[in-house]
Amino acid sequence: MTDIERTITIDAEYLSGHRFPYQEDISLLADVDLLAATPGKDINWLEDVELLEEDGVPAVFDRYSNSFLKIYFPIPAGRENEIARKVLIKHLQSGNSYGIALKERHCKFPQPELGPWVEGSRTVGTDWTPPVLEGWEPPQH
Repeated sequence: MTDIERTITIDAEYLSGHRFPYQEDISLLADVDLLAATPGKDINWLEDVELLEEDGVPAVFDRYSNSFLKIYFPIPAGRENEIARKVLIKHLQSGNSYGIALKERHCKFPQPELGPWVEGSRTVGTDWTPPVLEGWEPPQH
């Protein structure tokens, strides 16, 4: 019998194989303007993003990859949700979200690669074709 690694939750580090600098250094979030990064200037979606905890570590949930992004620096009291939102926006704007990484190959309609958070982001999904499994033929009906 082989040993199988079992996980209950998946975090961004697991998907990427490494941590990102903005998970460890609050100073890297100084340039994140939450209002400027909000698509359509509708802050409501961002208000739903809150600081959570994953495996005993502060974290923010990245719904685009269905994973947690852990935060490894001390978070100033009273700024918990602001910092969580900035970490998430930095992650999305950097193109490091696993969901964004999958867009080029899997999105079926044209859309900005980095989403509405980055002005001038290149468009992906303009030439999607269904994947083909080599050697597989559809059943005859």
